[in-house]
Amino acid sequence: MDYTIEIEQQTIWIKNQNTTIAYCRYSDNGDIEYIYVQPMYRLMGFGRKLVQEAQRITGKVGVPQEPVSPMGQHFFAALEKYS
Repeated sequence: MDYTIEIEQQTIWIKNQNTTIAYCRYSDNGDIEYIYVQPMYRLMGFGRKLVQEAQRITGKVGVPQEPVSPMGQHFFAALEKYS
């Protein structure tokens, strides 16, 4: 699958030719302020890619900022478990 990663003002976007696949906003200390992956692209590694890119940019392993949705809790628990 062809896609690009764009970074602008502490937001990371993953896009393909037709749509935005996923994006996240992060803070200077690496915390994830918001993360979203389009439903049809979930479970394909894009959320993990966003978190890894935020870690690469900041040089820090952040945590999700509150409030975290139930889906977000599941995502971050799985991310921690399989990392």
